[in-house]
Amino acid sequence: MRRRTFLAGSGAALLAARVPVSGPALAEETERHGLSGFGDLKYPVDFPRFAYVDPMAPKGGTFSATLSTTTGNQAFETFNTLNIYVLKGDGVAGMDLTFDSLMVRALDEPDALYGLVARSVSVSADGLAYRFALRPQARFHDGSRLTARDVAFSILTLKEKGHPQIAAVLRDVAGASADGDDAVVVRFAPGRSRDLPLLVAELPIFSEAYYRRRDFEASTLEPPLGSGAYRVSRFEVGRFIAFERVADYWGADLPVTVGQNNFSEIRYEYFRDRDVAFEAFKAGTFTWREEFTSRVWATGYDFPAVQEGRVKRETVPDHTPSATQGWFLNTRRPVFRDPRIREAIGLAFDFEWSNQNLMYGAYTRTASFFEKSDLKAEGMPAPEELALLEPFRGKVPDEVFGEPWSPPRSDGSGQDRALLRRADGLLRQAGCTREGGVMKLPDGQPLAFEFLDSSPVFQPLLQSYIKNLALLGIRASSRLVDAAQYQARLKDFDFDVISTRFGGSPTPGAGLREVYGSRAAKVPGSQNLAGIENPAADAMLDRIADATSRADLTTACRALDRVLRAGRYWVPMWYSGTHRLALWDLYGRPRDLPRYGLGVPALWWHDADKARKIGRT
Repeated sequence: MRRRTFLAGSGAALLAARVPVSGPALAEETERHGLSGFGDLKYPVDFPRFAYVDPMAPKGGTFSATLSTTTGNQAFETFNTLNIYVLKGDGVAGMDLTFDSLMVRALDEPDALYGLVARSVSVSADGLAYRFALRPQARFHDGSRLTARDVAFSILTLKEKGHPQIAAVLRDVAGASADGDDAVVVRFAPGRSRDLPLLVAELPIFSEAYYRRRDFEASTLEPPLGSGAYRVSRFEVGRFIAFERVADYWGADLPVTVGQNNFSEIRYEYFRDRDVAFEAFKAGTFTWREEFTSRVWATGYDFPAVQEGRVKRETVPDHTPSATQGWFLNTRRPVFRDPRIREAIGLAFDFEWSNQNLMYGAYTRTASFFEKSDLKAEGMPAPEELALLEPFRGKVPDEVFGEPWSPPRSDGSGQDRALLRRADGLLRQAGCTREGGVMKLPDGQPLAFEFLDSSPVFQPLLQSYIKNLALLGIRASSRLVDAAQYQARLKDFDFDVISTRFGGSPTPGAGLREVYGSRAAKVPGSQNLAGIENPAADAMLDRIADATSRADLTTACRALDRVLRAGRYWVPMWYSGTHRLALWDLYGRPRDLPRYGLGVPALWWHDADKARKIGRT
């Protein structure tokens, strides 16, 4: 999922979901209590809880923060709908708290899931049918039973009507049907991706009865009926939303929930401006913050609450693969169709100068689409990589078969003449000419484009970057628009260049097709912002989705990395190996956080003693 933004069938299929029918006879394997991409599970069938939780964590208090990652239709700056699972509107934070799923992820394993609504799962011999046996105690917040019909309805509705990012992932779901109240059978098309059953198992479960009287695709401010540990309690459009813990939550004592869902209230605040948000944090309007701006981290935390010890800062190691962050060039635009022009544009960004002068030396330059992981391509291709790449020799740049491309290191002057000369040479190779200080495309049009954003956070970087582009005769500009306009333009691919950040995964799968696959390039609202249409990349994406071992996955990811890096689809930014956290000193958390996540807010809790000491009881 990306910070800027995981997040569709026939009427007959939906009708089938509403009618209890018997599933096909399955040549079943032994029932499993969990799933993973390659079948490996850390926890046994009778495990009492996840190892990283504190089972004695106290309940109570409030967790308050701003939205730090987005999915589906969400925006950072505002919201106007409580429906985050469709394309329409700007979705609010936290709605996933209100819905349960068949299974939930273990944060100390790369991709393992264990049963929540589902107590077990059986898989057919051909891997194309999964039968999830449900817990009979599962309930919606109105006390009605959560049944297999609700699960089937949810899967098929999301496939037909869900946000394009979800619907695209569910393309190879061939059907879902209830086998009585207590089991749902999900069928997959032949050739389905390895991780599709896992993605289905994590989908939110909706009440079929609730949506009989409502339009699932509507933008709405009516709190939906859920079954999760929290429900919407109050909100003010564009300002805040608060969720209350469900006192009689049906799943509170399950192994996958013990020691979690500890806050009585979870609240998300909204601000149109990052500086205003920081001032609100300083005033205690919200009390938990992950700091993404190096300047603020280096210079902003000298206010009284820090000096008095009421606000604490801590740096927590980030063991997950780095997010893919950069300026993505919309190759749907004619100006960006030649990779030599794209590379030249990238050479004008002086990361070394920007890092030292604007970002306090806090970052390392990103080179790979799988940075900070063993999925990153390095050195010459291994024989296994070459076996995947050879069919495309002559159809992809020769460098794919050599050392992978990385952005060159500048001299740190802010205006590296050698790199600018190299960029000028690339532009001329692409047929560009310079007349009167203006670089022109081969068709005679000026080489001009716009950086689009809804936040001014990158403006200092863009000033120096645009200045270097001007030295090449490139007319670049920056435009800031409000959150609603930004989201609308993003969905329609109505931009030249945008900055974005896609989260990394230790076990990537079919979801990568929605970011780098050719089919997604044509789907409004998809995550393929750069408009990548590359047959070699598509072939590698298929191998990633179908990998049957972690070794095969690693090989395919490295091969994809070589292809994408050779395409110059982005101007890579930077990454950090830590989480920078600032929090009012009223929180407790497990001593050892899990390897694959901070577990916020699920694993944390309100510490009443700390709160009293700082006067926030």
